[in-house]
Amino acid sequence: MRELFPEIEPYRTHRLAVDDLHELHIEECGNPDGLPVVFLHGGPGAGVSPYHRRFFDPKRYRIVLFDQRGAGKSTPHAELRNNTTQHLVADIETIREHFDIEHWVVFGGSWGSTLALAYSQAHPERTLGLVLRGIFLGRPGELRWFQELDGGARWIFPERWARYLAHIPEAEHDNLTEAYWRRLDSDDPEVRLAAAQAWGYWEGGSTTLIHDPDEAGNFEQPQVAISVARAEAHYFRHQVFLQPDQLLRDVDRIRQIPATIVQGRYDIICPAKSAIDLAAAWPEAELKIVLAGHSAADPAIVDALVTATDALADRFVTAR
Repeated sequence: MRELFPEIEPYRTHRLAVDDLHELHIEECGNPDGLPVVFLHGGPGAGVSPYHRRFFDPKRYRIVLFDQRGAGKSTPHAELRNNTTQHLVADIETIREHFDIEHWVVFGGSWGSTLALAYSQAHPERTLGLVLRGIFLGRPGELRWFQELDGGARWIFPERWARYLAHIPEAEHDNLTEAYWRRLDSDDPEVRLAAAQAWGYWEGGSTTLIHDPDEAGNFEQPQVAISVARAEAHYFRHQVFLQPDQLLRDVDRIRQIPATIVQGRYDIICPAKSAIDLAAAWPEAELKIVLAGHSAADPAIVDALVTATDALADRFVTAR
């Protein structure tokens, strides 16, 4: 089993204004002359973490990571104005142009897979290769699966779901995303934080293959909980600013790009059907379904992702 590469620090950090409101935090790691790759984090709203740098061989990759609008160290924190999928796709292209990168590998998991597909379909000529994990296509059924009463995830993690549901009065159970949004957009900071923590407990603790219903999850810090919950509710109530089945409809634009799709068989947040649907529309892509949940830290996911990034480096670094 492959493991993550050793811990590294950025060799350069940047602040990049992408409009009059938003300024992005960007890191460059690895080899400044290496194969460029852009890392697209999940959420939306989660931000990048030090371990995200470690999926790539630092001797062969120039690793570009950034916090998306409103996330992590980007400012303003948890800001949702001028914050749509189309804005984020434009930001990725702005970053590429800012660094004078001709084309690059695009790597994204969960929400990052959605954004990677949207970006590569908009800019296929700039995309050398794709590594996608935990596929989320933003379709209505996927949104309802995890967030709503008529979805299926509540049957898998009932203890955790009970706490998620209990935060909302029964009269509002017909649309839990909207009910949470009303609280996440409240003028009362205590109301916002309580809703964010309830939202984060449900999602953040449902990621790993080995499930502990009492585990707090990975969104328990107040700042992260608020940015993730607000951004996710904002995107989900707008159907992630995509047309239904858009990412499957437009897959022909990227079928010539080498790609690996890594999917946990027991991923409850982004179930395997989405990865299988994507692979069916894109037979040239390599589909790896592994014994794992949703988390990028599950050992089988790490093994598949590191293998995929090494394969792209073997292909393109040699060619260069």
